[in-house]
Amino acid sequence: MLSPELDHEHEYEYESGNEEHWIAVSDLMSGLMMLFLLIAVMYLVIAERKNQEIERVVVLYEDLKEELYQDLLLEFEQDLPRWGAQLDADLRLRFTDTDLLFELGESNLRPGFGAILDNFFPRYLRILASEKYREEVQEVRIEGHTSSAWSQAEDSDEAYMRNMALSQARTRSTLGFILELEAVAYEKDWLRERLTANGLSSSQLITAASGEEDADRSRRVEFVVVTDAETRLSTILQEIR
Repeated sequence: MLSPELDHEHEYEYESGNEEHWIAVSDLMSGLMMLFLLIAVMYLVIAERKNQEIERVVVLYEDLKEELYQDLLLEFEQDLPRWGAQLDADLRLRFTDTDLLFELGESNLRPGFGAILDNFFPRYLRILASEKYREEVQEVRIEGHTSSAWSQAEDSDEAYMRNMALSQARTRSTLGFILELEAVAYEKDWLRERLTANGLSSSQLITAASGEEDADRSRRVEFVVVTDAETRLSTILQEIR
């Protein structure tokens, strides 16, 4: 049996070792807390920088969009009424006069629409491909839209698919006509990199004030400008998620 002195010494050594163990755990926890705090601070700094970058891109985008809209409006304001067209502030130029565009259910351009494109597109290109905008224009979309109707369709799904094929064929016809224009040949490479044809069927109908579909105005061709700022903003938002 241990003497009282030895037993007391053994108890002291046990308590001392136990205390050192808890000090080590405490130091570890403090280190982890500092690490988590550092990570949190770094995340906040990165998030703040991303927010500042988003604000900067948004301002640049809004300024660019407004300048381009004003330049396009100045160029085409007198022509839009007789073309049955309108220019929206989101850089979407719509041709909605169905009597000028295509025969019902057909994809070949009517002569009147060909004459409009012959006048319109070289001037449109001259603005978009100018030194002021050419590096900022990411894409120029030719969008084809239809009404929801198709006289011989069995149901709405068949009508949608038939109109999809029709809208795609119409945008290809429009694209092909534009690329054959001699007045745009000098920027053919730039156009091939950016000009696209997109058939959208009846997915984006135009409605009347009553909320009902406006079939005539839904049958349209639109030219839509997508800027590099939009692409950069989309990339930043994806990085944040």
